[in-house]
Amino acid sequence: MDVMEAIRKRKSIRAYKNTPVDDNTLGAVLEAARLAPSWGNSQTWRFIVVKDELIKDKLIETSLRAGNRGFDACRQAPITLVACAETNKAGCRDGQGVTDKEGYWFMFDVALAMQNLVLAAESLGLSTVYIGAFDAKKAGEILAVPEGFCVVAVTPLGYPDEEPEARPRKELSEIIFYDRFGSQ
Repeated sequence: MDVMEAIRKRKSIRAYKNTPVDDNTLGAVLEAARLAPSWGNSQTWRFIVVKDELIKDKLIETSLRAGNRGFDACRQAPITLVACAETNKAGCRDGQGVTDKEGYWFMFDVALAMQNLVLAAESLGLSTVYIGAFDAKKAGEILAVPEGFCVVAVTPLGYPDEEPEARPRKELSEIIFYDRFGSQ
């Protein structure tokens, strides 16, 4: 599957088969994340592969929304991937911020790695759903994330057990401007 097909096909999946994901396929998905660009090549992302059901259950308890279907999907999927980031590295040189967004570039960098990850998963017949509504500090404690790192995002990874309809997208004419914001 080419990248444009993966982009068009990818949907947030919240129901998974319990079919295991083999190590080679998991490795390909993680390799795609590893190859993502990052600020100053800082590569601040780290990924925790969670297969243990007890740890998954503890992560689900960090949800900030009752009935969070994304976290419920972590119970079904054979793997839960947790994206972490090293803080105070991206956007900094010699410990000093170099942009007005200092200290926040790790979020952008993790998003780039996650996008590579979810598109690679789609191209290999796997599915994902971004989960962000959780207590990151509690999740970090559960996963023994050390100081200087934080949990940023979570996704189940597995074979889909649903085929939701594609959600509508705005037309290019609604989101693209030339030379100045709002120009036609």
